[in-house]
Amino acid sequence: MFANYCLTLRLLNVKYYIMENRIKEILSEKGMTAIELSNLVGISRVSLSNIINDKQEASANTLNSIAKSLDVPFWQLFVSPEEVQPKKDRLSLTCPHCGKDINIKVE
Repeated sequence: MFANYCLTLRLLNVKYYIMENRIKEILSEKGMTAIELSNLVGISRVSLSNIINDKQEASANTLNSIAKSLDVPFWQLFVSPEEVQPKKDRLSLTCPHCGKDINIKVE
């Protein structure tokens, strides 16, 4: 299902496929440059550029450091808050990956 996504991360020698990242978009929202972010995270400008452009895999630790440096939750590196907003009925969400409705049952 996620095989077409570019960015992968390796954790405990298991390969997980993750959707394309939003780091460039978040940098723009925060008014921050990639150079500033690479300095905060402690990785080279080239490595960060490769991660942003899906040319290099990033470890979970690196992605977590990027999220903390950007002051966003980890999940926002991959999905915008608008993509996971509840619908007007407040009982369903739209999956940002497949576009299908996710119904919430309240008991």
